[in-house]
Amino acid sequence: DRALLDCFAESVDGRGVVADLGCGPGHVGRYLSRQGIPTLGVDLAPEMVAIARRLTPAMTFLQGDMRALTAPNEAWCGITAFYSLIHFSPRELPEALAECYRVLAHEGLLLLALHLGEDELIHNDELWGIPIQLDLYLYRVETVTDILRAVGFTLEASVIRAPYPPAVEHQSQRAYLLARKP
Repeated sequence: DRALLDCFAESVDGRGVVADLGCGPGHVGRYLSRQGIPTLGVDLAPEMVAIARRLTPAMTFLQGDMRALTAPNEAWCGITAFYSLIHFSPRELPEALAECYRVLAHEGLLLLALHLGEDELIHNDELWGIPIQLDLYLYRVETVTDILRAVGFTLEASVIRAPYPPAVEHQSQRAYLLARKP
C-alpha cells in the first residue's frame, strides 16, 4: 500500500487537495499528509470522523457520503478510497464512482483499493470476536473497471495481490486501481 501511495503522492504533488473517501480512522490521509500532500478525509460514520480527528488533529475530516459529496465540481486533484467500496451495493457503486468523477479535477487521479470477490454479498455476524451485522460487497476487478470506464475514467494501472497472512488481514485478493479523469 505504501509504495502505491508514494507513487500517487508524487503524481499529485503541487496540484491541489486530495480527498481520502471512506477514510475511517484517517490512516491513509495521514500518510499522504505526512508527505506534504494537502489531504482531507471524508467518512459516512460520525464516529469514524471523531476518531480520525482525534488521531490526526492537523487534518480536516468531514462527515459525508461518497454518493453525494458536498464538494463542488472539480474540487480535488486526487482521491483515494481504500477498501470503502465494499459498502456499496451493485446499484450504488456506479453512483459513488460517478460522484468521484464529478469532484475530481481535469487530469485528476483516483486510487482505489478493494477486496476482490465474485460480485458477491458477504454477511458477517461476528468480526474479531464481536457480534455485528455487516454486509460487504466483493467485486470482480472487471466489474469495477467497467464502471470506471462507463462514468468517464481512463484506467492507468491495475495491481492485484494475494492476501497477507490471516493474522494480518482478511483473506481476500486485493486490487489497486489507478484511474484518471481525462
